[in-house]
Parts: sequence; structure tokens; C-alpha cells
Amino acid sequence: MTRIIRLFLAALRGTETNFTSGNINRAIFMLSVPMILEMVMEALFAIVDVFFVAKIGTEAVATVGLTESVLTLVYSIAIGLSTAATALVARRIGEENPAGASHAVGQVIFISLTFAVFMGIPGLVFAPDLLRLMGGDTHLIANGSGYTRVIFASAPAIILLHTLSGCLRGAGDASVAMRSLWLANGLNIVLCPVFIFGLGPFPELGVMGSAVATTLGRSAGVLYQFWALAGRNGRISISLASFVPDLGVVKTLLSLAAGSTGQFLIGSASWVFLTRIVSTFGADVVAGYTVAIRIFIFTILPSWGMANAAATLVGQNLGAGQPDRAETSVWRAAFCNLLFLTPIGLLLYVFAENVVGIFSHDVAVLTIGAQSLRIFCLGFVFMAYGMVVTQALNGAGDTRSPMLINILCFWVIEIPLAYTLANGLSWGPPGVFWSVAISESLLALAAVWVFRQGRWRTVQV
Repeated sequence: MTRIIRLFLAALRGTETNFTSGNINRAIFMLSVPMILEMVMEALFAIVDVFFVAKIGTEAVATVGLTESVLTLVYSIAIGLSTAATALVARRIGEENPAGASHAVGQVIFISLTFAVFMGIPGLVFAPDLLRLMGGDTHLIANGSGYTRVIFASAPAIILLHTLSGCLRGAGDASVAMRSLWLANGLNIVLCPVFIFGLGPFPELGVMGSAVATTLGRSAGVLYQFWALAGRNGRISISLASFVPDLGVVKTLLSLAAGSTGQFLIGSASWVFLTRIVSTFGADVVAGYTVAIRIFIFTILPSWGMANAAATLVGQNLGAGQPDRAETSVWRAAFCNLLFLTPIGLLLYVFAENVVGIFSHDVAVLTIGAQSLRIFCLGFVFMAYGMVVTQALNGAGDTRSPMLINILCFWVIEIPLAYTLANGLSWGPPGVFWSVAISESLLALAAVWVFRQGRWRTVQV
């Protein structure tokens, strides 16, 4: 136990960043711990905002929900660029080319700011129109436009917080990325009630105060990342020369980002369609399904940490000319994920009513929520491998294959299957839940098959 505690503390400190040699299990642990905690911090952002905003009223919560729906495009770009950054930086680090990695980081920042300007300014200017487009009434638009404007004005902070974290993960500096999220979320927790309710000398801004607090928190996280990258102690160190546009690197990043952005948008769109099918069965079903989805997403957050660790290991080891070690790392990480998700799935299956009951005591919501959660859990064994292998392909620079797999499993299979089972075969809501478990399992099988073909070994980035 003492050894595990020492390793845990070492992972938090980020004492190791080169994972092209040594014990693979140790490498997975050292990378996974800060990445898992980073994912938890990311989830807390949304929870904290809604917690405080809900105390204002339902209209304020609706403003946040409508704005977040439009903001999905910004997040998709951020996540896509982050994945591309991890792949490119990890490859340069594996090649023992820190100058090339630093140059790549500069190009990531350049692209991030470019997208932030072109996406943030329209949102800032047309905030009322966006809320109207999403179905907001006159009163909501009048009171919520300030929130939407501030959030879109913070597009640089949103995108850079994601992309710089991707750069740091690729360099093996996962602990720095984790600490930047701790800083951002810590400030958000403190400042949200201050600006929303006007505590002390600060003005009462209402729902807009949530946006101000979130923006200040994210901006602080980004400044910390810049401070870490501008230093001379890490694997990568940026300078003014790093920002000189390099069309070759920019093209590579955009090519990688296109596939990973596509993956996010495809998955998001499928959830929208599934929710539409579920909504035909009434508000109680939607509520139960929504609760189950939130529990499902929060439960697999640690798995995303292990999956991101696999992406870094693949990228660095391919750069070091060690594809066999890269492949071994992926299978080990996937097995570790299986060891985590299997008992978690069993616990959720057995205690589904208890877990859903934390969020709602309504009998109908509880029944549907528990039923859907149990069905989702049946796919955990396959998902354990699917999540890791998919991210491994991304880390190798093959973002196109996971995108095509997503199209096949989510759009070609999941959505038609959900409609057919729910309505055509009269299964009702369980038909939608089963379509999720089946499609996620098929996605895992397809990803493993593609990975075993080995084409990822020869991808050049």
C-alpha cells in the first residue's frame, strides 16, 4: 500500500514524462491518475454552474442549457484540436525532438485563437438571435443574453484550456494539465456565488455572474498552462518563434482535428436523435433516461483517463520507433479499464434504484432510470476495450478510422435500431436503451478489429 501511495503522489507531481522505456504498467498508472482527476474536474464545471444557477430559477437554468447546446460546436472544435495536439506532440516527444514538439504547440495556439475569434465574435454579437433560434421566449432572451455573450466572448479560454491540456498530455506532463483544471474549477466554485448573488463588494449579476466566474476560472487555468509552457523545466518550452505560422504543421493539425471533431459531433448528434425518440414516450421517460445518462457519463470518466493515457503512450512510442511497445501498452490499458468497469457495472446493475434515487424519488422516473442504467451496464465489458482502443488510434494519428466507425455504429446502426425496437417491435423505451448497449459493443468490436489490422503503425504525423 505504501508503494501505491508513493506512486500516486509521484503521478500527481508529474515526476515522470518519458514513457518510451521502463515498466508499462507503471507508465499507465503514472499517466492515468492525473488524467482521471482532470476528467473529474471537467465534469465538475458543469455541475457547479447548474447547482448555483438553479437557485435563481428555472429560466436561468434554461438559459444555460440553450447556450450550452449552441456551444457544442465550440467544444467539438476544442476537443478535436486537443486530440490532434496530443497525437502530434507525443510523436515529436517520442522522436526526442522537443524543439519540434514546442513548435507544434505554438501552431496549436495559433489555430486555437483563430477558431476562437471566428466562433466567438458571432456568438457575442448575435447572442439574442441564438437564444431565439433555440426556442427561448422574449423574457428569457432579455435576461439571458448577457450570459450567452460572456460565454461566447470566452471562446479563447474554452478552446485553449482544452488544446493546451492536449499538448501537455502528449508531452507526458499530464499533472500540469490536471492542475490547470483544478485551478480553473476551484476559482469557478468560489466565484460563482460571489458574482451570481453579489456577495461582498461585488455586483449581483444573476445568471451572467455564472458566465463571468466560469470565464475567470478558465482564463486562470490557461494562464497557468502558458506559465508552465513558457518555463524551461518541462519537456516542451514555447517561445515567440514557436508562433510563426507553419502551413505544413497547420495542415497536419487540421487534418487530425477534422477526424476527431467528426467523432464528437457524430456521437453528440446520435444522442440528440435518441432523446427525440425517447421523448415520444412522455416526460417521465425522458427524465429517467436523462438521469441514467448523467450517471453513465460520470461513471466512465475514469475510463476516459485511461483511454487518454493510451493515446499518449501510443504517440510517444511510435515516435521512438517502438510500435510493439505501443501495442502492448494499449492492450494493458484496455485490460486495466476492464478491471475498473466490470465491478462498477456490477454495482450499478445491482443498486440501480439506489443510485437513480439520489437524483429523483418519483416512482416512474426511478423505474425508467434504473431499467436504462441496467441495460447500459451490460455493454461495459465491451466499452472497456472500445474506449481505450479508439483513443489509441487517435493517438497514433489515425483519427479517420474512429470517425468512420462512429458513423457506422451510431448513425447506421444505433439510431435506426432504436426506432425499430422502440416503435416497430413495440419494445417501448427499453428498445432505445438496448440500442445504446448494442451499438457501443459493436463499436468496441469494430475498433479492436481495425486496431489489429495494424495500419496505425505506419501513420505519419
